[in-house]
Amino acid sequence: MLDIKVLRENPDAARAGAIKKHMPERAAAVDRALALDQELRAMTPRIDAMRSEQKAAGKQLGKLSAEEREAFLQQQKQLKAELQVLEDEERELRRKLHEELSLVPNLPDEEVPEGKDDSENTEIRKVGEIREFGFEPRAHYDLGEAQGWLDFGRAAEMAGSRNYILLGDMVLLHDAILRFAVDLLVERGFTPIDPPLLVRDAAMFGTGFFPGGEEQTYRCEKDGLNLIGTAEVPVTSLHSGEILKESDLPKKYVARTACFRREAGTYGKDTRGLYRVHQFQKVEQVIVDVADRERSLAHHRAIVRNAEDLLQACELPYRVVNVCGGDLGVPQAMKYDIETWMPSRQSYSETHSASRFYDYQARRLNLRYRPEKGKPLFCHTLNNTVAASPRILIPLIENHQNEDGTVRVPECLRRYLGGREVLGRPVF
Repeated sequence: MLDIKVLRENPDAARAGAIKKHMPERAAAVDRALALDQELRAMTPRIDAMRSEQKAAGKQLGKLSAEEREAFLQQQKQLKAELQVLEDEERELRRKLHEELSLVPNLPDEEVPEGKDDSENTEIRKVGEIREFGFEPRAHYDLGEAQGWLDFGRAAEMAGSRNYILLGDMVLLHDAILRFAVDLLVERGFTPIDPPLLVRDAAMFGTGFFPGGEEQTYRCEKDGLNLIGTAEVPVTSLHSGEILKESDLPKKYVARTACFRREAGTYGKDTRGLYRVHQFQKVEQVIVDVADRERSLAHHRAIVRNAEDLLQACELPYRVVNVCGGDLGVPQAMKYDIETWMPSRQSYSETHSASRFYDYQARRLNLRYRPEKGKPLFCHTLNNTVAASPRILIPLIENHQNEDGTVRVPECLRRYLGGREVLGRPVF
């Protein structure tokens, strides 16, 4: 959530930010918020004056005669009733202002490129060489089904479309890449955390997924809880409502969790294979630090490097893109996507996203820290996917396949697989 001062001092920037993100309906929230703020600010002096009058009345009461006291008490009773009405109006105005502010997107940084969707993201760099096969490479679903590693039919029968069953060596490979991701981050000073998978609306609101992301969320109406689509939600919410010590920052967490996403609006898109599914696992890195833009920029570069190091260790070609305004979410100020080469798609496709938010999430979560001098300040937050599976299995299997249908194991994963260098048996 943006500070109301940002809207007061530069409303044009707030409107332009929403337009750059291709959210014109949210640009209108800027004007509604400013109108409510103006109404509140006009009401405040009147309420303060009435409260001061009430406070002074207690001292006057003892100086009055019995006749004067009765009229005075009647006057104070009327003042109290009027003040109650104004205070109720003030609370309602503050509620409406909070509601409108929650709709205003975070301001995109200047380096965010213009663009309507992911097709207009800007490439920053490519790393690794695309493999030239000496045979016709097969898609992960063909390899997986031939090896008995994947079952989409039974999964659809029991759970519907966009579901899957992993079996045998695919389960072991899936676990290996996730374990490697966690170990990589722990070695770099991140604290492992195993958070709840079901969270209240406050956590979804605090991280910027509500309002706006309800259609993508699996909701347990009976309990008022939501299945997470990323560990970003519970981990960033971990210190909600707290005032942290500056000396305890930065907080660096890594979480491996199951995640759930409805994939609303993707009917007919990526229906085959493991690319777009309802249930998956992610290893997510989250950073909470002081309100310093340069430190946020340094953290952002570092978390991207963590994901790149994983891909390089797995010997996978990829590219890093600067996400354009139209592909940027409500809470992000700036985001890098990492897209890994997938032979079956003949393209680089998204496998990682790294975002910085400055204090946008922290304001919604009331997440602050106390500097050595001065009042508490809102923290800055960042997050990035280190690995998301089963999507990461697509490039792992397809890029490292052999002509006979077996799959070479990258050296970094062999220790999790009992030293095995090849998975599967010759099937072609």
